[in-house]
Amino acid sequence: MEPITFASALANLSMMAPEIWQAVKETALMLSIGLGAALFVGGPLGIVLYLTQPGQLFAHRGFNAVLGWFVNLVRSFPFIILLVSLGPLTRILVGSTIGPVAAAVPLSFAAIPYFARLVEQTLREIPRGVIEAAEAMGASPLQIITKVLINEARAGLISSLTILTISFLSYSAVAGVVGGGGIGDLAIRYGYYRFQTDVMVGMVLLLVVIVQIIQFIGNRLASRLDKR
Repeated sequence: MEPITFASALANLSMMAPEIWQAVKETALMLSIGLGAALFVGGPLGIVLYLTQPGQLFAHRGFNAVLGWFVNLVRSFPFIILLVSLGPLTRILVGSTIGPVAAAVPLSFAAIPYFARLVEQTLREIPRGVIEAAEAMGASPLQIITKVLINEARAGLISSLTILTISFLSYSAVAGVVGGGGIGDLAIRYGYYRFQTDVMVGMVLLLVVIVQIIQFIGNRLASRLDKR
């Protein structure tokens, strides 16, 4: 076997450009579905977790304990086990267990409780006095949620979403192990099974670049929205 040089590795990756681009699109599809589920289901779930805590607007110790237990239960599953165990449900929902859309199902199940806890922790940082002032002015519960809680916590929520996106970028790579597609699938098929180290290194570097871009955008948005 000829030794791998930088030039040969670059030439090989250039020839694989269409496959790499397809892998990037598959990863983006998995992330968009998973993050969409996290935002529209996990976000409200996190708000409910916060509002049902003792001393909050809709305090209910029993409901909060049960909901918190369920969130922790789902979060306790390693993603690879969740990926395999949700196979039958994934087949029912999307008709297959292979491909980025199929991989997005367990990704969504993992993202929802993960983001819910991040939202809950972010809302806890809001001073209680801000909420009490809104209540004293006669604000309705919906106004308190939309105009006080979310408005005050928006910088923290952006930071939480950034953390979630980066974490689940690595989860989407794990989905490649079971045919989920994406960058992880490409790295495993070529870098591991075919012993093409240059492809493995190239995919790792690509993930590093994507993470840096996501973190940069998240930091900029959070700093712009930070009212402090």
